[in-house]
Amino acid sequence: MNKFLKLAVPGVQSLQPYLPGKPIEELERELGLSGSIKLASNENPLGPGKKALAAAQATLNQINFYPDGGGHKLRLALADKHNVSPDFITLGNGSNDILELIARAFLAPCYAAAYSEYAFAVYPIVTQAIGAEHQVAPAFPADHPDMPYGHDLVALAAKINNSTRVVFIANPNNPTGTWLDSHQLESFIADVSDDVVIVLDEAYFEYMPEQHKPDSDALVKKYPHLIITRTFSKIYGLAGLRIGYAISHPDIADLLNRVRQPFNTNLVAQSAALAAIDDVEHLNKSIELNNAGLEQLRHGLSELGISCIPSIGNFITADMHTDAAPIYQALLQEGVIVRPVANYKMPDHLRITIGTADQNSRLLVALKKVLS
Repeated sequence: MNKFLKLAVPGVQSLQPYLPGKPIEELERELGLSGSIKLASNENPLGPGKKALAAAQATLNQINFYPDGGGHKLRLALADKHNVSPDFITLGNGSNDILELIARAFLAPCYAAAYSEYAFAVYPIVTQAIGAEHQVAPAFPADHPDMPYGHDLVALAAKINNSTRVVFIANPNNPTGTWLDSHQLESFIADVSDDVVIVLDEAYFEYMPEQHKPDSDALVKKYPHLIITRTFSKIYGLAGLRIGYAISHPDIADLLNRVRQPFNTNLVAQSAALAAIDDVEHLNKSIELNNAGLEQLRHGLSELGISCIPSIGNFITADMHTDAAPIYQALLQEGVIVRPVANYKMPDHLRITIGTADQNSRLLVALKKVLS
């Protein structure tokens, strides 16, 4: 028992730490393996683009200086990308940092945050750490004909009451990979009172096929109570540098900046992100690789008799139809790291990041061996 537990605020006392995917180095040290692959944390298997890498390297001799605390150049570039003024942009140490800023700015023990069942694990963490109430809406059931395990916006709307201050929506959602119809999403936003902040978490936005992408830039200008969050951790391949951002009405951005820590985004991250924005070649290569990998894994898993939740992210969540923990452990013995999602109350599922064609093949071979 932690002897200092009683000193912590009530929300923190009952929190469980966020568990990231097992690092390759840790696995190989534990099991004496080499050449392992990690398909657990939705990282871009291509790594960062050449432009971002060059920009990061060029700033290394300046790391004795603090970064620009306001991220002026990056905010200007992001404002131009999204066709808004720079005062719409808030930078974060990854988009997770933005989610925490939102909780600190708008939540308190007397207020509540609403989100869907199977939504991103950080939503309950930031809510509970503040001591706010959880309003969890049931997701679509596993046998839903179109979007099993997906967000049910009707159910989510029904959870909103006078205590609700924030609604978190991930599109596409992690860990399910499910997504929302653009018309249905805008109808939901329009119907929610403007004294409730809606957070549209678009960490995987760039992987979405064009026909499924909402016009987020237009939505955030039309609905002042909407916050869009994005990250450079996924398709841009900068997860290790931790940089993300929010697009919101300047009045909301002002509040987020009031609770934002000084120098929350570092010099190298700002420089790499600035270069990554315009690296269309790397973006297109990443999308092409991901689309091919999604199809490869869908087909390969189907041949093994494994069904998957529909996904348009850079991962796929597979139903093992049994407790997935032993399968996860057996895959570790084969040097393949995937992600169990029992913490999302999905103990029969494994989330698998889309890797290179060779990595995907190795996963399928290892899984076939484990299952047999």
